[in-house]
Amino acid sequence: MKKICVSGLDVSEKRVLVRVDYNVPLGPDGAVTDDRRIRETLPTLQSILGRGGSAVLASHLGRPKGRRDDRYSLAACARSLGLLLGKPVGMAPDCIGESVGRMARSLARGDVLLLENLRFHPEEEANDNAFAASLAGLADLYVDDAFGSAHRAHASVAAVCAHFKSPAAGLLMEKEISNLSRLIDNPSRPYLAVLGGAKVSDKIELIEKLLGTIDVLIVGGAMAYTFLKARGVETGASLVEDDKIDLARSLEEKARARKVKILLPVDHVEALSEADAPGRLTPGEAVTPGHAAYDIGPRTSTLFSEEIRRARTILWNGPMGRFEVRGFVTGTRRIAQAIAASTEQGAFSVVGGGDSAAAVKAFGLEERISHISTGGGASLEYLSGRVLPGVAALADAG
Repeated sequence: MKKICVSGLDVSEKRVLVRVDYNVPLGPDGAVTDDRRIRETLPTLQSILGRGGSAVLASHLGRPKGRRDDRYSLAACARSLGLLLGKPVGMAPDCIGESVGRMARSLARGDVLLLENLRFHPEEEANDNAFAASLAGLADLYVDDAFGSAHRAHASVAAVCAHFKSPAAGLLMEKEISNLSRLIDNPSRPYLAVLGGAKVSDKIELIEKLLGTIDVLIVGGAMAYTFLKARGVETGASLVEDDKIDLARSLEEKARARKVKILLPVDHVEALSEADAPGRLTPGEAVTPGHAAYDIGPRTSTLFSEEIRRARTILWNGPMGRFEVRGFVTGTRRIAQAIAASTEQGAFSVVGGGDSAAAVKAFGLEERISHISTGGGASLEYLSGRVLPGVAALADAG
């Protein structure tokens, strides 16, 4: 999927509306606590500013429900970006309106203006064309560098593109599409997927799509217990989607028919509640009645890690347990370390955003993974074969 890229645009003396994804976590003091999504946009911004353009940045933050809520102001992002760029970043009082238009028109070469939260206006999520036209009126060119929002048909990623001759992809958007496409187009084998997290229902489309491509599927996290219960294994009080047990059996049948190996946990770290960390090990795959599994056990970690180290292509989405709790972090850490080790031996690895990306960062392994997606939901939908509105709306390369 080749799209026109920012590197091919003539940006000199032009104002460029750049859709970024600065939906970043803020601390109690309102400061940005993880600036990775901001840092990832620097190559695109430096490309524009370094070639004599100016940038008008647009983003959402949180869920302010279509009204102004200063808890979701992007002012902290402007400060964080200014430190990264080494220059002041202007902060607009809104994302549309006369005063904002004047600020945009006054930008000189190399200047940067960050618009206030798009979602302070209900028209953003409604994909309203008039709202999109107001955004478009702030600039001469449009670049979408917000892969994390590309699966949303919102005004700033979809409707706005109709107001520009050649809406282009930013360098982060291009990198995301390129790396995720490697998992779809002739991946090196063995190709292994590690899926965790809470619910099978969240990843049905992804699993069904992957079963036509991968060689090995590792299932951990809470979603593993729906599969184990489908096999007749005692799961105790572990989270199970009872209405998805038949689906789990069906997915295993499809895997066997397509000669895809499925690995499930063979031991667990269980406890009466999350407060009872670090819990205790089970002797086998059964969970004690009344107890819930909060992490995979050491035999499972070894089994999964050995399989990961044989892989040449790896996709990971979803932790192996409640890794946020110190007593239940070991399984997720060992899987992350195995993926990093395999990558260092030449495998191509992709971490699909969300909790998995947070885990990789927490373990200090970011530099040892081939690609960490900035878009959790967007990456899942892309790999599931869905058309992403924010990608489809961009101009195709000739």
